[in-house]
Amino acid sequence: MTAKECAVEIIRTLRERGHQAYLVGGCVRDLLLHREPADYDVATDATPDQTMRIFPRSFGVGAQFGVVLVPLYRDPPESSEGIPEHDKAVEVATFRSDGVYTDGRHPDQVLYTKDPREDVQRRDFTINGLLLDPLDGEHVLDYVEGQRDIELGIIRTIGEAERRFQEDKLRMLRAVRFAARFGYDIDPGTLSAIRSLAPEIRQVSRERVRDELTKMLTEGQAKRAFELLDVTGLLHEVLPEIEKMKGVEQPPQFHPEGDVWVHTLLMLDSLPRPASRTLAWGVLLHDVGKPATFKNAPDRIRFDGHVEVGERITEEICGRLRMSNDDTEQIVALVANHMRFADVERMKESTFKKFVRLPQFDEHLALHRIDCLGSHRNLGLWEFVREKLESMPPEQIRPEPLISGNDLIAAGYQPGPRFKEILSAIEDGQLEGKLQSREEALAFVRREFPAESTN
Repeated sequence: MTAKECAVEIIRTLRERGHQAYLVGGCVRDLLLHREPADYDVATDATPDQTMRIFPRSFGVGAQFGVVLVPLYRDPPESSEGIPEHDKAVEVATFRSDGVYTDGRHPDQVLYTKDPREDVQRRDFTINGLLLDPLDGEHVLDYVEGQRDIELGIIRTIGEAERRFQEDKLRMLRAVRFAARFGYDIDPGTLSAIRSLAPEIRQVSRERVRDELTKMLTEGQAKRAFELLDVTGLLHEVLPEIEKMKGVEQPPQFHPEGDVWVHTLLMLDSLPRPASRTLAWGVLLHDVGKPATFKNAPDRIRFDGHVEVGERITEEICGRLRMSNDDTEQIVALVANHMRFADVERMKESTFKKFVRLPQFDEHLALHRIDCLGSHRNLGLWEFVREKLESMPPEQIRPEPLISGNDLIAAGYQPGPRFKEILSAIEDGQLEGKLQSREEALAFVRREFPAESTN
């Protein structure tokens, strides 16, 4: 059973028990736009207790706010917490009106209602405030002129913009993301409220900000999203390091496109659609060290040390946004290695093979290609690496070691710090094609690293 079929079946069951029930929110918006919804949500006048009695295998994960998850399957796969995976369940929410949002995210008081008109008034944007009856010719209930705003291409809050954003500050970032994703404009009143309240985005948890920014970067309209972040004043609050790229000139012989900000926006526009989160963040941050290292030298503009500075700033940003260790490691590696492509034609075979052995090297190669497309558009080095990789069997790039530390001990060498140096030298010789057997490797060790030099 698909998610939509399950949602329709839930609605049919609730109706049979005498309740109102509709599809609601983003899934309705996406269906009207002829897009496949990521998930399906149901709104009903049944209380959480009533919903859970009707669907015994459901979970009241947000029951205090009227939200219940109903599994798509009779025997759903469970997470480690015993709750169905979210993408394997339909969210069923009770019609409600919300009280004051003291914490800037959740209402202090929830009042259930029988009137769907009241329910949609608490939602964020008009395009997300639509109800659809799948049992009656997919009739749309529109109490907020959401269909009009979809036709006009406008992101507009339901009701007073400042109140909607005070309820949940993250909605300011969501307005930007939806405008970018759908190619919409932000309603002037909504835009004015965001500009006024932008500093308050700092009250939102860093994890929620991170997730929203990651969606902007990976959904396919990253350039537009960051232009809007700049226009709204949100960029200054969430990523001031990126705002500093504006106006930082670059040498025109390498960057005819313009300053670091323009270059970065062009790169964001060349991201795959969708893009992996680490590649997208790597593209955004690859030149983050340039503003701090800008120098207008007599010969040309220079950014000496910008890679090292960029690594440090990237680590700070990843830490601030509570990124995982794995993601941080990869994003920092993308920043740290993006300039190495300039040397690939001159690299020794061993250096080249170790370079292309970097974890997720396909992302390093993709970033370099995007970097070229966002500047001089010369893909010669990218083609060189790609063609060389295609011509190399995997065993040449990552061959089995010819000898091990145990072999060195058997040959009379005392274990110590130089083992790493010796084994690395053997690997280099192997990668260069100069050492091809265990015997050749041991002879190389005896010649280049006499046993007494290891003591």
